[in-house]
Amino acid sequence: MASPFFFVFLLSALSLENTYASPDYREALSKSLLFFQGQRSGRLPRDQKLSWRSSSGLSDGSSAHVDLTGGYYDAGDNVKFNFPMAFTTTMLSWSSLEYGKKMGSELQNSRVTIRWATDYLLKCARATPGKLYVGVGDPNGDHKCWERPEDMDTPRTVYSVSPSNPGSDVAAETAAALAASSMVFRKVDPMYARLLLVTAKKVMQFAIQYQGAYSDSLSSSVCPFYCSYSGYKDELVWGAAWLHRATNDPYYTNFIKSLGGGDQPDIFSWDNKYAGAYVLLSRRAVLNKDNNFEPYKQAAENFMCKILPNSPSSSTKYTKGGLMYKLPQSNLQYVTSITFLLTTYAKYMKSTKHTFNCGSSLIVPNALINLSKRQVDYILGVNPMKMSYMVGFSSNFPKRIHHRGSSLPSRAVRSNSLGCNGGFQSFRTQNPNPNILTGAIVGGPNQNDEYPDQRDDYTRSEPATYINAAFVGPLAYFAAGRSP
Repeated sequence: MASPFFFVFLLSALSLENTYASPDYREALSKSLLFFQGQRSGRLPRDQKLSWRSSSGLSDGSSAHVDLTGGYYDAGDNVKFNFPMAFTTTMLSWSSLEYGKKMGSELQNSRVTIRWATDYLLKCARATPGKLYVGVGDPNGDHKCWERPEDMDTPRTVYSVSPSNPGSDVAAETAAALAASSMVFRKVDPMYARLLLVTAKKVMQFAIQYQGAYSDSLSSSVCPFYCSYSGYKDELVWGAAWLHRATNDPYYTNFIKSLGGGDQPDIFSWDNKYAGAYVLLSRRAVLNKDNNFEPYKQAAENFMCKILPNSPSSSTKYTKGGLMYKLPQSNLQYVTSITFLLTTYAKYMKSTKHTFNCGSSLIVPNALINLSKRQVDYILGVNPMKMSYMVGFSSNFPKRIHHRGSSLPSRAVRSNSLGCNGGFQSFRTQNPNPNILTGAIVGGPNQNDEYPDQRDDYTRSEPATYINAAFVGPLAYFAAGRSP
């Protein structure tokens, strides 16, 4: 029998839903993808819509005599960190795979967004035999400057992993990105899809054969920015799970079993992939009733029980305004990633009328959907501040985001370079950013639902590709009119 706590949570979520008009999810979906144009590195195409950006990083890779142009800057800086970029690509691809039919015209924009990353990741994986390039740009030098990506004069150092300096985490995440995206392009561009999958297999084999954390060999070049804090086992599970979905080869599930049990986290992010892997693998158990995948279904449901409020095993805090609150630094990255898992697992549950228990509480799909919708709506402005945390969505949104290109005059306005330090004058002002980075989702409010809108408060005001990437799926779900 379901506990009274569950019904209280479900009824409160339903009653809350009737007190406000839902945001325009389709507009938010379109803008969430448009954001990535503001993060592009390389030579920009003629159809670039965010016209305050220009081509940049055109000599990336030249110091290693390879072409590593393209890809995305991870956040408000001018560095290409492949670890979070690959996770971003995996999540964008997963969104398209699960929700592509609901995206309408945005599906093509999603493919373009994914391909901007995969073209770059393919270069990184194929440029030099026995080596995987994992980043461009000295982060320590870059973070001392405040300049447009078009003007950057900091070292464009190239970083790589190899058999003697392994990086199973970044390699397995790259393999996941290539495998997931191969399925996105399978019908629309079969040759490209095959190239992605062939490369994914090779990169995954490298991750398995030469095990080690990339942080160990690259140290200050990736830490503290994107250290592999959770170790690399979660990426090996995640990468193998994606290769299995793309190939159906039992080699990958046997490999996962050989790794032994994984952690049971209450978080999902660019660093910790266990929960995502469990939901991905559980798909076979829920949809295909394949008992071999039953342990992953159980692990996925244990995760959900740690997220749901009023679940006996919940370990997730919520603000008074109803926002999931995990960690102070860029909290919305966890909110969007976990919301993706909630929506996706509920989608699997709905298709087979599946339910599960958290202790004595019966959990139906709508419990997950209600919580997911509450998080989506909060981010889009249904919150105590009445502020949309997506830039350019609604009339009240963050105006002083921690982002170099957005905060500095574009080349069309000021053609000369300000140099490394010249931009700090703009950084320190209270003026709104001159360029609107449409669709960017910032780090978000604090535990008291407060957001100061300060450029120097980067833990809250900096956008990042992986915050947006995970949000695309839930937006597509609700844009298609899917509600409890």
